[in-house]
Amino acid sequence: MTTQNRGSIAKVVSASLIGTTIEWYDFFLYTSAAALVFGKLFFPTNDPLTGTLLAFLTYAVGFLARPIGGLVFGHFGDRVGRKKLLVLSLLLMGGSTCAMGILPTYASVGVLAPILLTLLRLVQGFALGGEWGGAVLIVSEHGDDKRRGFWASWPQCGAPGGNLLATAVLAILAATQSDEAFLSWGWRVPFLLSGVLVVIGLWIRLAVSESPVFLAAQEKSKPEHAPVVEVFRNHWRAVLITIGSRMAENVSYYVITAFILVYVTTGLSLPKSVGLNAVLIGSAVHFLTIPLWGILSDRIGRRPVYLFGAIGMALWSFAFFAMLNTKNPGLIILAATIGLVLHGAMYGPQAAFFSEQFPTRVRYTGLSVGGQLSSIAAGAVAPLIAVALFKEFGSTVPVSLYVVSMCVLTVIALLAARETKGESLHSEVLTERTHVSA
Repeated sequence: MTTQNRGSIAKVVSASLIGTTIEWYDFFLYTSAAALVFGKLFFPTNDPLTGTLLAFLTYAVGFLARPIGGLVFGHFGDRVGRKKLLVLSLLLMGGSTCAMGILPTYASVGVLAPILLTLLRLVQGFALGGEWGGAVLIVSEHGDDKRRGFWASWPQCGAPGGNLLATAVLAILAATQSDEAFLSWGWRVPFLLSGVLVVIGLWIRLAVSESPVFLAAQEKSKPEHAPVVEVFRNHWRAVLITIGSRMAENVSYYVITAFILVYVTTGLSLPKSVGLNAVLIGSAVHFLTIPLWGILSDRIGRRPVYLFGAIGMALWSFAFFAMLNTKNPGLIILAATIGLVLHGAMYGPQAAFFSEQFPTRVRYTGLSVGGQLSSIAAGAVAPLIAVALFKEFGSTVPVSLYVVSMCVLTVIALLAARETKGESLHSEVLTERTHVSA
C-alpha cells in the first residue's frame, strides 16, 4: 500500500470511527439513562425493578426500528452510494438525541412523556440501523484485502468509544452532582451535548470520498430487482449466518454494559458509580483491543478468532457474576473488562467477516438486514430478559444460562460459514461484470 493510499484509508477510517462513536454515544446514552433514571422520570411505579423494565421496553423499541432502518438505508446505499446515507443517519440520530434532552417528564405532562420518548427512540433505532452497515462498508471497500480485518475493525471501536463517552459523561455528572440534581436536570446535559458532537462528525464525514468498489460496480450494473429481494432470494444463507453469528456478541454486550448497572444498584445495593466505573474502564480496554482482534483475524482467519470469543464468553458468563457478587469494586471492574475483551474477539473480525459474505451490489442491504434482524432477537430483549430472569428467580444463574444458549447458536452459525480471510472485494466486481455480460 502506497503512502497516498495509507493516507486515504486513514482518513476514511477516522471519519467512520468518529461518526460511529457519536451515533453509539447517542444510542448507549439512552441505555444508561434507562437503567439509571428513566424508570423514575417517565415510568414511575412503586417497584423500582418494574419501572426499569418499562424503561427497557422503550429501549427495546429502538431495536425494532433498526431492521427497518437497515432495509431503507441499505436499499438506497446500494443504489446511490454509502456516503450520502451515512450523513443522513448522523443527522437523524443527533437530532432525536438532542430532542430527548428537552423532553418533559411524566410529572409534567403525564402519559405524553413516555409516548414522546418512545417516538424519539424509534428515530434513534432507525438511524442506527442504517449507520452500522454503511460505516463498516465504506472502510471495508476502501481498504486492501490482506488487512481488511484490521481496517474494518476500527468502525467497530465506535461502539465501545460511544459507550465510553456516554458512561464517562454520566459518571462525571454522578460524581459532581447530588442524586436529586442529577434526577432533576443533570441527566439532560449529555443528551444536549450530542448536538455539538454531530456538527463535528458531519464536518469530518462530508470530506470522505465514496467507496471505490461501489463506484466500480455501479458503472457496470445495478440490481435488476430491489436489493432486499436479491438478498433473500440468492443470499439467504449469508443472512442466516450473519444473524446467528451476532447472537452471542449482541446479548453478551448488553448484559455486560446495561444489565450490570441494574444488578449492581438494585441487586447488590451498591452506588451507581461502581457499575458506571466498571463499564467505563472496561470500554476503554475494549476500544484498544478490538483492532488487535482484527489483526489476528487477518493472520489466522475470521472464524477461529470469532469462535474463541463465543466459547470464551460462554465460560465467562458464570465467572462474571461470581466476581460481581463479591461487591469488591476492583473485581467488578475486572469482571466487566475481561468480558468486554472476550466480546471484542467476536466484534473485531465481525465487520470484515460480514462484508465478505455478500456481493457488492447488494452488500449494504445484506449486511444491514442480517445484522439488524439479529438485534431484535438479541440486543433488543437482552436487558429485558436478564432483568426479568433475575426478578423471577432472584439469581443470576438463569442469566448466565441465557448467555450460554446464545453462544451455542453463534458457534453453530460460525461452523456453517466459510472462511473469508483475504478475499478480494475488487475481484468480485469483475466476477459480477462477467456474469452480467454473459
